[in-house]
Amino acid sequence: MKLTEIKEKMGSLERVLEQDVARNNSTRQQSWKADPEGDQVDFAPEPEDEKNLEPTPLATADAVYDDDADDDLADLGFAMGRMRLSDRIGGFFRPKMVEEMSVSLNDDGSDNRRQSHKSISPEAHHPQYVTSPQYNKFLAPGPTYIAPSSSFFFSSGQSSASLIDYLPSRIIANRLLGQYWLAVHPICRIVHRPSFQRRYDAFWADVELGVEPTGSLQAVVFAALFSGVVSMSDNAVLMAFGTSKKDLVDNFQMGTETALGRANVIRTTKVETLQALVMYMIPLCRGEISRSHSALVGTALRIAECMGLHRDGTEYGFGPVEIHVRRLIWYHICFLDIRTCEAQGPRPHIRSDEFDTQFPLNVDDEELEALDPPTMSAPRWTDMTLTLIRMEANEMCRVVWVDRLKLEKKKISLTAVLGKIENFRKTMKDKYLRFINDNIPVQHLGRQICEIITLRMHIMVLHRYHNSVSFQIPDRLRQIIISSGTEIMERAITIETSPALSPWAWYSSAIQQYHSALLLLMEIFAFPNRKEADRIWRCLDYVFEIPANIPKDQRGRWVMTEVRDKMGIYIASRKVMAPSSMLERIGSQSTHSGSTTSVSPPISVGKVRQGNGDFAYGQPPGTTAQHTQRHENFRPGAPAFSSSAPPAAMPV
Repeated sequence: MKLTEIKEKMGSLERVLEQDVARNNSTRQQSWKADPEGDQVDFAPEPEDEKNLEPTPLATADAVYDDDADDDLADLGFAMGRMRLSDRIGGFFRPKMVEEMSVSLNDDGSDNRRQSHKSISPEAHHPQYVTSPQYNKFLAPGPTYIAPSSSFFFSSGQSSASLIDYLPSRIIANRLLGQYWLAVHPICRIVHRPSFQRRYDAFWADVELGVEPTGSLQAVVFAALFSGVVSMSDNAVLMAFGTSKKDLVDNFQMGTETALGRANVIRTTKVETLQALVMYMIPLCRGEISRSHSALVGTALRIAECMGLHRDGTEYGFGPVEIHVRRLIWYHICFLDIRTCEAQGPRPHIRSDEFDTQFPLNVDDEELEALDPPTMSAPRWTDMTLTLIRMEANEMCRVVWVDRLKLEKKKISLTAVLGKIENFRKTMKDKYLRFINDNIPVQHLGRQICEIITLRMHIMVLHRYHNSVSFQIPDRLRQIIISSGTEIMERAITIETSPALSPWAWYSSAIQQYHSALLLLMEIFAFPNRKEADRIWRCLDYVFEIPANIPKDQRGRWVMTEVRDKMGIYIASRKVMAPSSMLERIGSQSTHSGSTTSVSPPISVGKVRQGNGDFAYGQPPGTTAQHTQRHENFRPGAPAFSSSAPPAAMPV
């Protein structure tokens, strides 16, 4: 009798559980449809230390400028050592960055200089630099900047220029193509090598017969030669060809643009022409990106969609090579979309739910022309693996972009997003990194790039919370910022300085731009005795190129003063405007940040609430008011407590 009752109760419980699951699934489906971002609301409980955490109001996605702005000024930002900074940092518009840094610089509690140095002005180490008429040179484009031309977009397709005007001898072209295979193709694979080599030979066969090759073929060949030149150093070009790199770059850029114009790139339906356009943009969109680059990428995206590249080639019966090439082109456009968005904003144009193009197969190029071509990716390192690492990591960055919007709307927790990133890292490790032999340079490069991009996702998510106004970021999240930011810089420096990786160093600025260095600078400025201090300073010395004559205890202040002053000049020239909601939050009465070039005083916001007690920002609970008078001013990016920096080591 008891056994029967137990079975009946168990059956009843199972039915109740099934009904609950059905109701939950129904709720999730409705939430999916109701979500404007096209993604599911996360129902996991939010950790206690995140519930009141808010992103800083000093960063926003959208930028606004006064009509009186100087359009003759390049919109590239300014140079600070090896870093390029603008009013957009980490993808977010920061119109009050000058005031943020001034608050930290003016806080006596963060002044860790020796007493004898405190009377010395930061400008004392570079008085000629500050007052020199050449001061604005830091606003000029850097040596790697290549501006696109709009002439080939608006041309009629009939150009008076001849192919011969730009075409070198075949011997020189072959050397440049060899450079392309060495330095460009492994990291930016956009052609199927065997089929492209045949097209290259056909190009020269036509030239030798006195027949002009088709416009699309001219464009793709010139784009490859252009990329090859850009990937070479100045000295290598001079030694190999007896001319300056700039002259050779200008020649092949003009040749590529002329060929694209002849190929009618704006109204083309030829994949080869679009391939040439994207190949042309790859060396342009690296570290220094202007709005013209962003507009060019938007044009390429619309052309690609009009040609159906956002739909997988298997749906249309293309052959293995054609499917492969279409996928390569599409995912390079996806990368350029993210890269230009980070530099110029405001957000990615491509949405994950608006295309179904699959990733290229992880196979060698020769396998695609076999009698029985593969239909599945190979579980090993192949010709495609490095490019696939970049493509898949870039698409995860697109997911993170959407999740950042959901974080603001409280549809997902920080811990949930970080968990998603960690799961992706594990997937990449199992899928690709386990096949890497670090003794092979190109494979070692693949590991560095994979780690840099995945670690950058942590910074993408957390950097707006690092200087949260109302509640300080939990120590566990701050430690993620510090460890990930430091490792990003170390791996990036490895790519740029390792002799084994030198063939691909030319493209390193497209992978990351050292913006995490600014975040770590703010952290180490507040806590010079951090256990990671030596590692961080080795990276900062490299990134900011700090002069050797700067005393050790003044390096942080010197860099922050330099960044603040240069940023002030750039923002004033650009006539940057801050939204009224931001001005209200920081207590400013100004409606135009470009109206003055003077440095604003510390912004006092009084006390803020954390937990059950009132105390100034950055003050750990239980600390007396007289010990924390210096924290009553809002100090962005300068937390006063961390598990890695015990109170005994904190500046007082």
